[in-house]
Parts: sequence; C-alpha cells; structure tokens
Amino acid sequence: TDRAPAPFTTSTLQQEGSRKFRWTARKTMQVAQRLYETGWITYMRTDSTNLSTQALDAARELIASQYGDEFLPTEPRRSKKKAKGAQEAHEAIRPAGSDFKSLQSAKADLENDQARLYELIWKRTIASQMKDAKGRSLSAHLSVGSGTFLAKGRVLDFAGYRRAYVEGTDHPEQELSGQDRLLPPIREGDGLDISNLEGK
Repeated sequence: TDRAPAPFTTSTLQQEGSRKFRWTARKTMQVAQRLYETGWITYMRTDSTNLSTQALDAARELIASQYGDEFLPTEPRRSKKKAKGAQEAHEAIRPAGSDFKSLQSAKADLENDQARLYELIWKRTIASQMKDAKGRSLSAHLSVGSGTFLAKGRVLDFAGYRRAYVEGTDHPEQELSGQDRLLPPIREGDGLDISNLEGK
C-alpha cells in the first residue's frame, strides 16, 4: 500500500520544486509569492499539512468529477501530524478559495513558471485526498556461477492517488505505465538460460 502524500508545506514545496523543475528554493518561493499575491494559492510560508473544511470539500468534489468515486475515500483525509512549534494557524499550501481554479485557466492566465507551480500545488492537494495506491511486488535472487543477481517485479493493482500525482515526475500517466514490471512464472530451483548480460 502506497499512501497519498500530505499537502505541501514550505519545505516540501521547495523540495519538489527542486526535484521537478530544478529550481532553487528561492526561485520556488518567488513564484509562489506571485501566486499568493494574485489570489491563486493560500499563504506559502507554513509548516502545517492541515486543510480547511472548505479545501477538503473542494478537493473531494474535484476527485469525484474528474477521477471518479472509486478514487474517493469515504471520509476526508486529515493530517494527524503536528509539527513541533508549527504555525497551525495557517493551512497547508493549496489552491485558494472554495472552488479551485482549473489547470486550463492557469495555463491561459499565468506565466509559464507560475502555471507549472500552480499545477504542482493543485495536483498534490487533490492527491492528498485520494485513496491509497495498491499493488504487489516480487523479488527473485538469481544465482549464476559465482554471482547473484536480483530481479524485481511490481504490479500496480489500483493507481489511487498516483492517477493525479507522482512525486518527482511531471507525467503521472507515463510514470504509471513504467510501474508494472512483470516477472515470468518462476519457482525455486528453476534453471536459467543466459543469452547475454547487460550492465545497467
């Protein structure tokens, strides 16, 4: 089971800005500042992962309409983590308002960097309220001569929140297609024909 990530705090937004866009923390905060000043996102200096009831309702409505009821948990997901000395008065960073502005309007109305950061915040907020991803994994240790090699297979049975957001990638759909690596049926003691060996 792969649990949905919490909504963004200042530090996690900076980390993802660096991972996804190769931005410095300063650049991420400058772009976020503009989004905040123009009413696209909530206050961007916060260490809280909490969402208001207004935000939870907006996210759940979007999940039902854009992804379907099977992705929607029965209850809103609330953050249990209380950071020491956290500014709990602030919410997590999320799209502003009771109806989140669409990604299409962000692309039409914002500069490129602002639209990209808004999309990241939108997707992370939505994903935080979606069901967990579920799958199965298998590891096989293969002994060949004096060497042992490892093959790993993974099957994603239910994409869950990953339908909207995968950490560290811009393309959840593309990332999902790379998740399934099926191993052939194997049993302990099976022989293995080695045709070639490629170092990766």
